[in-house]
Amino acid sequence: MSTHILLASGSEIRAQLLRQAGVAFRVEVARVDEGAIKDALLAEGAAPRDIADTLAEAKARKVSGKHPGEMVLGCDQVLDFEGTLLSKPETKDQALQQLKAMRGKRHMLLSAAVIYRDGEPLWRHVGQVRLVMRMASDAYLESYVDRNWESIRHAVGAYKLEEEGVRLFTIIDGSYFNVLGLPMLELINYLGLQGIIEQ
Repeated sequence: MSTHILLASGSEIRAQLLRQAGVAFRVEVARVDEGAIKDALLAEGAAPRDIADTLAEAKARKVSGKHPGEMVLGCDQVLDFEGTLLSKPETKDQALQQLKAMRGKRHMLLSAAVIYRDGEPLWRHVGQVRLVMRMASDAYLESYVDRNWESIRHAVGAYKLEEEGVRLFTIIDGSYFNVLGLPMLELINYLGLQGIIEQ
């Protein structure tokens, strides 16, 4: 049995989390049309949790099909704001509008991970984090977006808690790993039980 996993994600944060935890892995980015999958699921009325899980599974399945016998980890994260799915902002203005809409309110981050081997799902988990954003002023939000645009353009909700984005919140209820996009504790437990990592 292979003692490393294939990470079907180009996320540097996810790679860093695995590296820091001492998990051996290689990266092969899954080429899937996330927008088409998301749009189809939204049209069907799928719940945000199911959308995150389906996107993670699509990535794991795609890479698994090309690597027989290998354990492949697919991941995805979505933001559920009052029943609406927020995506990565495409413009500074869109980022600002997302932040203004969420201030003073609660939203949820859903971080899904799915493991495949030989085209079959072996394990899955969707971690949840509930967050409440403070009532930041328009002036602060505008300067925040200007200062951090190159980073937050790659983040759902237009913020990164590991950076200045932490200043936007009054409550963060859930695992910090899920905020970063990977249900790490549950993944480590599974890999240990499977003998992929020492425990």
